[in-house]
Amino acid sequence: MPEGHTIHRLAAEHMRMFGGRRLRAASPQGRFDEGARLLDGQVLNEADAHGKHLLLRFEDERLLHIHLGLYGTYTFGRVPAPAPQGLVRLRLVGESEFADLRGPNACELLEPGEVKVLHDRLGPDPLRGDADPGEAWRRIARSRTSIAALLLDQAVVAGPGNVYRAEVLFRQGIDPSTPGLALDEARWSAIWADLVLLMREGVRTGRIDTVRPEHTPEAMGRPPRVDDHGGEVYVYRRAGMPCLVCGTQVRTQRLVGRNLFWCPVCQPAT
Repeated sequence: MPEGHTIHRLAAEHMRMFGGRRLRAASPQGRFDEGARLLDGQVLNEADAHGKHLLLRFEDERLLHIHLGLYGTYTFGRVPAPAPQGLVRLRLVGESEFADLRGPNACELLEPGEVKVLHDRLGPDPLRGDADPGEAWRRIARSRTSIAALLLDQAVVAGPGNVYRAEVLFRQGIDPSTPGLALDEARWSAIWADLVLLMREGVRTGRIDTVRPEHTPEAMGRPPRVDDHGGEVYVYRRAGMPCLVCGTQVRTQRLVGRNLFWCPVCQPAT
């Protein structure tokens, strides 16, 4: 599933291509026919993101909510748009570019009250200017759930996924199994600040790089990472490989249906 920085990049891309312009909308697949009909001919006024949710607001105040889920993808191109290939849920066409959406978990129009419900059920997003990390802390501080699980709970923190979860805990030297109530607020503040730093860089570059300058391939004289995820990381998908910092074998286990990665030396149990 795309992590939050990808959705913020998609919001920016929609504004670059379509912001302030009148669009044509269609649902070649047919599953969003009524919604596409209502959007057809409207001007896109705003594109926003909250966590992993893309929010497109049109001139009549209709808000298109898109959640890519595990299988959703976007294809962009120049007009004239070719005949749709595959199951295109929604096609938006502007003056010079088009966007095809396939396989999203959600593609729906929301009323203002429904938009508020969506925002209210999501935790603070490290990439949003209105985010309140204290809101997340109040939930974490009273929870016996592990911090590794809490960081994947979008109602606690919206946006981070499996990569950011593993990497920020490594960078902060925190054992993933630590219960939320065992953290102090200073350590939570450090986690939050690191998420802001890493995710902003992800928006800028379009990839997740988490290693500090002294641990890059150039600094360490090691080959670059080869992985379809891309980016230089400390522990994510490095199970059984030596830790870049201490050389200990990186461990993995399943947690909340996802693979967790950590170094038992750099992230000692408490």
